[in-house]
Amino acid sequence: MQRRQFLTNAGISAVTSATLVSCQSQDKSSVTANSLPEIKWRMVTSWPKSLDTIFGGAQLVCDRLKEMSGGKFTITPYAAGEIVPGLEVLDTVQNGTVECGHTASYYYIGKNPVLAFATSVPFGLTAEQQNAWLYHGGGLEAMQKVYSEFNIINFPAGNTGAQMGGWFKKEIKSLGDLKGLKMRIPGLGGEVMAKLGVNVQVLPGGEIFLALDRGAIDAAEWVGPYDDEKLGLNKAAQYYYYPGWWEPGPTLDVLVNKSAWEKLPLEYQSMFMAAAKEANVNMLSQYNFLNQQSLATLITGGTKLVVYPQDIITEAQKIATAIYDDNSTKDPNFKAIYEQWKTFKKGIIKWNTINELSYANFMASSS
Repeated sequence: MQRRQFLTNAGISAVTSATLVSCQSQDKSSVTANSLPEIKWRMVTSWPKSLDTIFGGAQLVCDRLKEMSGGKFTITPYAAGEIVPGLEVLDTVQNGTVECGHTASYYYIGKNPVLAFATSVPFGLTAEQQNAWLYHGGGLEAMQKVYSEFNIINFPAGNTGAQMGGWFKKEIKSLGDLKGLKMRIPGLGGEVMAKLGVNVQVLPGGEIFLALDRGAIDAAEWVGPYDDEKLGLNKAAQYYYYPGWWEPGPTLDVLVNKSAWEKLPLEYQSMFMAAAKEANVNMLSQYNFLNQQSLATLITGGTKLVVYPQDIITEAQKIATAIYDDNSTKDPNFKAIYEQWKTFKKGIIKWNTINELSYANFMASSS
């Protein structure tokens, strides 16, 4: 009887102790959550709101931060032009006018050409390879070191997947057809096209349609079928080229003013990084889902799908390699990142040729 009473009392004591510990833990958690400050930031972007997928990457970061912080950490995203033009995001974040921005790093290669690697470079990495390099191959650490010179810390927060090769008013049959062509194309891809004889223009997304439609430019690339159709590019040009060899897996970054970042509680920093990573993975999945449907719609509507002539792609690859080598000669920092990236690329392509390309080729032929 005494033994049963002892066990009963022990059980009650254990439950009571567990309850007290749980309550104490909840109280401590509650106190910690309640002690976090209310913070309101602004986020400028390079995108019009009409492009719901690419602007949606910025919106998702903001929404998730609000949810995870219980409404205490809120960021309001602004479309290109609402506060600053779409190509001035880096400058605006750097000088602290706003705390953060969502953009493509290769828009700013004029400031430092190595920033192209944070987005995508011609004949570079696919989306999955890019993520592997950034998250596990030392890429993000390298890019954050570069961005620190601008008082900025960056995080991947979107990827469009392999892009298309652009819209052309006239068919391109050879290298000679590119001479003097006015084309909207940014980044190192623009540098390659310039050496192929193209008159390169850099325009934000919201300005492309009018320029193409009114003949200010003869060709333009943006992202892929879903966004391109939303911009109406198919109404301004008939020929839709592929592949987009200059952007095989472009990452979009959220840039944060480093001084503002360092003032954030560690809890908010962790939430921010988690939200950015979620946006990065989500955007790629969303584009892969939407683009297949939109491409079918475009073709049904009269768009002519055309593969780039082999001589253009071959010459473009030679020029791209020459640009990387030239930049490496001029800039030790570019060389360091390029050599590390090139080594990673060689290994990942060898692996993906075995595990993915062989399967993709079989499925394509069997379909």
